[in-house]
This record gives sequence, structure tokens and C-alpha cells, in this order.
Amino acid sequence: MLKSEINTREKEERNEIPREQRINSRLKFKVRFDYKGKPRPARFFFGGKRTENVAQEFREQQVALWRNVPLQGINVENMDLGELYSVYDEEMDEEIAFAPLELIVSADSLEDLLRFIVREEFRRIEILEPSSIILNGKEIERLLFKMNEFFQNRLMLRLKESSR
Repeated sequence: MLKSEINTREKEERNEIPREQRINSRLKFKVRFDYKGKPRPARFFFGGKRTENVAQEFREQQVALWRNVPLQGINVENMDLGELYSVYDEEMDEEIAFAPLELIVSADSLEDLLRFIVREEFRRIEILEPSSIILNGKEIERLLFKMNEFFQNRLMLRLKESSR
């Protein structure tokens, strides 16, 4: 949560919180993802896809998910598809294409923001509103607990994938 209810009510009564912040207490941010396209080799003589095509298809799948799958406490307000770009990967000795996507999102709490920043495709985040955030001890504890939960789940998924 952005502000504790008790402290917010007390400050509202004393008029310490500006009216705009009392009315609009949602968190608004811009987040950027860069979807990686790994080339798919051709099977027999056909079926291979270039890395740019794979990146673009993956981004299109994710855009469809962001548009059509509702998330509680989260509202995707705008999507901006950036231009594809390629980078040479020395370890893999190949060109890898990336398809960027920027989302403008409003969320009820900082905990909702975590589902965006723990993704592999995450590159950057910019908090648009509010200009400052006040957290009490319980809210920080809840945020840290939620972060730990996300990382533990991701670790368990990777362990399961590697054991197959």
C-alpha cells in the first residue's frame, strides 16, 4: 500500500496531505520490456525463423496477454511498441534481436509493481505518480515478503526445469 490508512486519515484531518494526493492514491509507472528473439534452426529444408521474426512474435504474444488478461489492482493504460534492434552475443556467436515494449500502468500498490520488475524481459521502470511515496514499517515488511515470495517461486521453477 502507498500510505497507511491510519496515518493518512490523521494527516487528512490536519490537511497535511494535498487534496490531489488524497483523491488519486494509485501508483502510475512506465515499464520497459525487451523481448529476446532466439533464432530457430530450420528443420530439414524449411521452418527456420530469423531472430527478428521470433522476437516480434514473442512481443505480439505478450501484448495480447497484457491487453486481454485482467490483473487485479493493475490497469495497463497504454502500450508503445518500439523498433526492433539487434545485438551481437559473443558467447553464443550470433546476432540476437530484441523487440521492446513500453507499458504505462496504474497499480493499487507497490506489491503490484513487483510482477513487472521480476520478469526476465524487464529493462527499466519510471515512477510517474506520485512524486513521493511514504511507507511505514509494516508496508516495507509486506513489500520485502512479497519480493522474497516472487524470487523463491522463480528459483523453484528453474530448479524444476533443470532437473528435467
